[in-house]
Amino acid sequence: MIEFSYQPATRLSDAEREAALVDPGFGKVFTDHMVSISWSREEGWHDAKVMPYGPISMDPAASVLHYGQEIFEGIKAYRHPNGDIVTFRPEANARRLNESAARLALPELPEELFVRAIEELVRVDEQWVPKNEDQSLYLRPFMISDESFLGVRAAEKARFLVIASPAGPYFTGGVKPVSIWLSTDLARAGRGGTGAAKCGGNYAASLLPTRVAQQNGCAQVLFTDTATEDQIDELGGMNLFLVRNDGSLITPALNGNILDGITRRSLIQLAKDRGLTVDEREVTVSEWREGAANGTITESFACGTAAVITPIGALKSEAGTIVDFGDAAPGALTMSLREELTGIQFGTVADPHNWVHQIVAANGATA
Repeated sequence: MIEFSYQPATRLSDAEREAALVDPGFGKVFTDHMVSISWSREEGWHDAKVMPYGPISMDPAASVLHYGQEIFEGIKAYRHPNGDIVTFRPEANARRLNESAARLALPELPEELFVRAIEELVRVDEQWVPKNEDQSLYLRPFMISDESFLGVRAAEKARFLVIASPAGPYFTGGVKPVSIWLSTDLARAGRGGTGAAKCGGNYAASLLPTRVAQQNGCAQVLFTDTATEDQIDELGGMNLFLVRNDGSLITPALNGNILDGITRRSLIQLAKDRGLTVDEREVTVSEWREGAANGTITESFACGTAAVITPIGALKSEAGTIVDFGDAAPGALTMSLREELTGIQFGTVADPHNWVHQIVAANGATA
């Protein structure tokens, strides 16, 4: 078993840390430490350490800088009312990281090592886990190819790191309906590409259309399959659900373009636990527009680790408003599912599927 070494950081004072936790925003403030584990084809995974958070040294010829060979994950740690510190379904993140690694020709990381890396960082920086409502510690595990080599091939060396950032709500203003923008000429991913992997290139491709969305008063962008221009894939950083007037849900089926969201997967299970039907199938903009117009589709929401569930109030495009739920958003089922999922994560609702993974117990013991 790989052992972690520990290099202590110069910590912020209690007063400085508490000031940073009052309103941390999202991804702006970082904890005192980070985790680093190296890999090479000869040695495998080695040199695991918890070290001070700070810049990493990298050769200008590192292949990640030239060929974008990198992947990442997003996962949160929560402080429960009894003082426990937990995370949510880390093994699912570990599996998805390895699926992304396979697609990007990076080495797979043993699942137990992924979970241990999360645990090591949260334990050393547990004072950074916020206590305030709707706040958490967002963890960003990522892997880069850091071999110094200018040639188009899979790197022979890589590095896995984990950093952490206390986080408030993903969208400013809290939970309220957002408008999203239908991108008709710019795509996030294509068939046979990296759409199902969690890699930076997919997000880079979404930045320009997201800027266009924001210029048109929308918070996010909706992408469709480039082959049909009507079949919905996902948003720039979230999966999509539609709710019918009979309480059933529709979400685009995983088709190679869509990220297999852990929040998405969890919501499907929670809906089924209630006896609701969840259809994972092809969904089109036309179906959404017509269903909203005739009353058969009454709610819609986006979901992901960072934002959890965000109700959608309207879908817009260059041609005008396609869907507008008006005062009906956010819908009752949208908010009920959000309350149940966040309740499980924050320890105020029962966890029937044992998704919560304890890291630090209230008495200070480690899991």
